[in-house]
Amino acid sequence: MTLHTLLEPLLATAFTLDGVATSWGEVFGFVTGAITVWLVVRQHLWNWPIGIVNVLLLGLIFVDGGLYADAGLQAVYVVLQAYGWWDWLYGGTDRTAQVVHRTSRAEWVLLSAAGAVATAFLTWLLATRTDSTVPFWDAFTTAISLAATYGQCRKLLESWWLWIAADLIYIPLYAYKQLWLTAILYAGFLTLCVLGLRAWRTGRPVAVPA
Repeated sequence: MTLHTLLEPLLATAFTLDGVATSWGEVFGFVTGAITVWLVVRQHLWNWPIGIVNVLLLGLIFVDGGLYADAGLQAVYVVLQAYGWWDWLYGGTDRTAQVVHRTSRAEWVLLSAAGAVATAFLTWLLATRTDSTVPFWDAFTTAISLAATYGQCRKLLESWWLWIAADLIYIPLYAYKQLWLTAILYAGFLTLCVLGLRAWRTGRPVAVPA
């Protein structure tokens, strides 16, 4: 049995939205993604294992949709999810649980430099080595998302601002690629990010609408 055969049920059409087929993988990615972000807002550790399932599903969707940088990003996310899980448990003072804190100036410099380099490299790679129709935006959102995920792993308050910036680009990008359910999911993410920023800023979770 080949890998394609194993994955075929996830690529099968669940329903059609505005004449565009939506796969079961996208449906499951929608559900696990929403649960993951909701748990991050609540600072609940279960966001990490559910997040790993989510990024594997999204990786499949992005390969099928020709968003190769985003697909590759999901593999990196698996590593970062494992790191974040550990850091939330033991990344605080004297290996205690991590607490929400602000991004230092040194971290901002590092993240900005790494983001610029990653955007430039991935834009070139996608433009010259793939059939991507949106190389810059694919690369730019990848770089922002990596920085935001690092911040989330470290419980940096400003990670929510990075996610908000990324989501504002992702929503029209996925709509352009006709990934309608994923675009709707990221619109929901945007709302949850605003709630997450508020919750982490005040130091306590807020009620999240069902």
